This record gives sequence, structure tokens and C-alpha cells, in this order.
Amino acid sequence: MNDVKPAIEALARPEVLAMAPYVSARSGAGADGVLLNANEAPHSLVEDAGWLALDLHRYPAPQPGALRARLATLYGVDEDALLITRGSDEGIDLLLRVFCRPGRDAILETVPCFGMYRVAAQIQGARVTQVERDPRTLRVDGAALLKAIADAEALKLVFLTSPNNPTGDTLEAGLLDEVLTATTGRALVVLDEAYIEFCRDASAAARVERHPHLVVLRTLSKAFGAAGLRCGSVIAHPAVIDLLGRVMPPYPLTAPAISAALAVTDADARRRQAGMLAGIRRRKAALVDVLSGQSGVRALWPGEANFVLLQVDDGPALVRHCAVHGVRVRDFHGQPLLDHCVRITVGGENDMAALHAALDSWKP
Repeated sequence: MNDVKPAIEALARPEVLAMAPYVSARSGAGADGVLLNANEAPHSLVEDAGWLALDLHRYPAPQPGALRARLATLYGVDEDALLITRGSDEGIDLLLRVFCRPGRDAILETVPCFGMYRVAAQIQGARVTQVERDPRTLRVDGAALLKAIADAEALKLVFLTSPNNPTGDTLEAGLLDEVLTATTGRALVVLDEAYIEFCRDASAAARVERHPHLVVLRTLSKAFGAAGLRCGSVIAHPAVIDLLGRVMPPYPLTAPAISAALAVTDADARRRQAGMLAGIRRRKAALVDVLSGQSGVRALWPGEANFVLLQVDDGPALVRHCAVHGVRVRDFHGQPLLDHCVRITVGGENDMAALHAALDSWKP
């Protein structure tokens, strides 16, 4: 594995390799003793004991040790293979900034998929190659994907998602292996696992050690009920983690977010998570039953995440109808292969009761 770091660095932007990363007061020295090295206030202005315990007048650790150890254990990886980010979105942005030269390099995505891959690429000035999924099943067309990889020029990042948003499907067995083989020495494969806890498939995080050009994205936003924290993780070879750290802001995580992230991943929260996931599966099955018998539903993709995707005669009209009844669902009409498609997240008992009432009065 001694040749891994040079191989990874060969994919990165030369200017990122040449730059000297910013060294903050907290990353360049300890956080003990009399702290007069970070231009902080001498004390906090809050008096509540809970807030005082967070030392809000001090900058938090750039990569807090307790949280990094917790997440590494949770995902089954070494700590030096994990970078904590402000949600998966920041991980996507960092990857684009480190590996894609504006106007020269390209990413590949399988549409329809999470829109931030494309947005981050456009902001960076990277080219976007799109491979359409099967129009009927909305699953990844493996042959088309592999051909696009073979034909692509200056390809640096291949984005895959399992389960995918908004279609809910998972990668077919063996396809990830084929993609990893096809991209060796050419590009990183970024597997977004934001919804992995909702399906039975095992995470690919443990495979990063054997495949240095594989990057896995994880988040606390979905199955850990913590979207408000904005806490995600990039799992990758330490050479990739080092490069991402060079362009990351010096203090990406707030002290309250660090404390809350530790709380939502402790043993008690994990026990409560099991009950929440079971409830989501139960309410999703009931929703699928209702939608399967609903007039006006042309197609239904239940998927393996915490949402369902359906196609109706008039998608925007269904979205407006639900809004009138106080229920917000997601309109995907106009996106590739998703004309008149609507995505519905599985909520709590009261949420779903309101949705079912709206569907009962829907006249397509």
C-alpha cells in the first residue's frame, strides 16, 4: 500500500497539493493550560449551566476526538479514515474542490439522483456526464454506466448512491466491484450511503481499506433523526482525508452540534433508533398499500429508503392538493425520467394520518 498516497495525489488538483494548509490555534497546539493563542473572549456570556458546559467562548476542536472515535466505531473504520463534515453536502463540495480542475475535469452521475452532485460540480466549473437509468425500473443501467466510464475524458469522480434518492433503489450485486475496477488509477468512486440504515444491504465502508479510490459518505441526518445538526462523515483512505482537510474551514463544527451528535449516537439513542426504524417500515408498508390501489397512480417505486416515489397523471396538481391540506410532498416533475413524479417521505403517525386524509380527497 506504499504506492497508494502518490496514486491518490495524482488525481488531485496540483494547486491543492502545492498549497500549505491553514493551521488553526486548536489544530496546531493543545487545548489545555492558559489559552491565549486564539483571540477568544475570556468567558462566555451565558449563565445557563448546560450552555456553560460547552465553553462557547472557546473554538471547538476541528475534528473532535470523542465524536470522531464514536463515528469510526459506528461505521467500523479506523479514525484516520474518517472526516467529520457539515452534512454530506460539505463532503461532496470538498471532493469537487480537491479533485476537479475548473473547465478541465469531469464527474459522472446516474440520473435521476441527488441534485447536489451536479450543483457542486457546476459551482466548481467541472463538467458533468450524466448516465440515465432504466426508464421503466429507474435502476442503474450497469452496461451504460461502464461504457460511459470507459469513454469519459478527465473523469475524476463517479457518484453512486445506495439507496438512491429519489428512486430508493440499491446497487445491483457486483456492480460496485465492476465500477471500482473500471476506475482504478483514473477516478474516485463516491458512494453516498445517506439512507443505508433503512435497507438490509451492508455498508461499503469496510471496503475502503481494500479499495483506496473508494469514498463513502454517511450522515446523521436521516436514520439518526438529526438533520438539524448538519453532521456527516467522509470515509476514505487517509490520503484522501488529508487532501480534503487541506481545503476545509478551520472550525467546521459548532460546540452544540458536537455535543448533540454524541447524544444522538449513544447507546440509549441507538435503542430508540431501532424502534423508530421499525415504525417507519410499518407506516411505509401501509402507504404503499394505499397508493397501490389509488386511482391515478401510473407507477410506484417503493424503494428501500424512508420514502416512496410515485408517478401520477398530474404530479404538480397532486403536490398542490396536498399543500392545500397542510401536507408538503416533493415535486420532481421536469427532472430526468421523472415527469409527473412525486416523492413522499414516511413521517410519524400523525403525519401519515394527515397524508392519508389528503389522499382520500384527491380526485385525479
